[in-house]
Amino acid sequence: MMVNVLVLHGPNLNRLGKREQAVYGRTTLEDINAGLIKKGEEWGLRVACYQSNIEGELIDQLHLAEGNVDYIVFNPGAYTHYSYALRDAIAAIDVPVIEVHMTNIHARESFRHTSVTAPVTCGQIVGFGALSYELALAAIRELANRNMENKG
Repeated sequence: MMVNVLVLHGPNLNRLGKREQAVYGRTTLEDINAGLIKKGEEWGLRVACYQSNIEGELIDQLHLAEGNVDYIVFNPGAYTHYSYALRDAIAAIDVPVIEVHMTNIHARESFRHTSVTAPVTCGQIVGFGALSYELALAAIRELANRNMENKG
C-alpha cells in the first residue's frame, strides 16, 4: 500500500539557495523537493510538494489534505511563530503533521523560540538543514510501517 505524503513549504522558502546562505545554505527548494520525491519512491512513499507565501493557500492545502494524504511534513516558515490560523487548520484535520525547520529555531532570535503550530503536530524536527525534511520522511516511513504491523 502506497503512503501519500504532502510536503508543505511556507513563506520565503522559495528563496532557498539565494537567501541568507550563511543560515540556510545553498540548497534550493527544487533540490529539496526532488530529493524528497526520490527518497519517497525508494521508501514506498508518494511525495507531493507545495510551496506558498500566502497563509490562506497553506490553510487550503491543509484542508484539502484530509482524506487525500496520510501524512504532512510542514515547514510553516515565519508563520510558525504567530499564525493561529495555521495552528487551527492543523488541529482541524485528521492527518498527522510533522513540523520541520532547517535551522534550530530554539537557538535563534528569541521571537523564533515559540512555535504556535508545534503543539498540534505529532512532532517537530529542527536544525538539520535540508536533512530535516528527510528525517521527517524517515519518521513517516517508520510510523506507516508500525501502523501496518498493528493492522495485520
